[in-house]
Amino acid sequence: MPRSIRLDAVLVQAVIAGALSFAHLHDIAQAAGQDGWKAWAYPVSVDLLLVAAWRRLRNLRTAHEPTRAAWTWFAVALTASLGANIATAGLLDLHQVPDWLRILVAGWPAMAFLGGTLLVHTPTTEPDEVPDPEAEQVPSVDAPLPVPADSAPEPESEQLPAAEPVLALPAPAAVDVPPALLDHARKVADAHRTATGAPIDADTLRARLGLPGPMADQLAAQFA
Repeated sequence: MPRSIRLDAVLVQAVIAGALSFAHLHDIAQAAGQDGWKAWAYPVSVDLLLVAAWRRLRNLRTAHEPTRAAWTWFAVALTASLGANIATAGLLDLHQVPDWLRILVAGWPAMAFLGGTLLVHTPTTEPDEVPDPEAEQVPSVDAPLPVPADSAPEPESEQLPAAEPVLALPAPAAVDVPPALLDHARKVADAHRTATGAPIDADTLRARLGLPGPMADQLAAQFA
């Protein structure tokens, strides 16, 4: 099944505008004394320089490089094309063109050749090849770090005296527990063991009997 051809309005407009501009440039070149194939070559030269400058401008913008040269040649080609279109509007007598127009048309090939050569042969850095200034400043892992010549070696750290041994504290002396208190504490411990199945600890014994810490620890150790 053949595909249906859809005409783009923008493309059609571009073709019409290009054809008209091409014809105007041909008429100006022919009126300036360039006859035959040379009159047809002038529009091609102007339009190709305009397209080449625009493509170069886009590449330079992508690479984040200066675009002044590309803008200059784009303006030159646009001026030549726009000037030819305006000149054919009746402002100039194409049968008797002025001398300055003949000079411009005759000198255009050399100017277009120079502009095209500069646009094509100017190197462009690709976006992924842009050097990273921060990456260049990071020294290599294997390379030794530079040492200033006037830097003096650091003095060796003084040896600290050996720490004196810590004397062990004497164990707390046994606390005398009255027999009545001992019997009462044993009953509380037995009741706790019966209820929980575990021996009473010093904190529980201290809380229930209100005993001081050393005495509660001593009693809990006996009931364990």
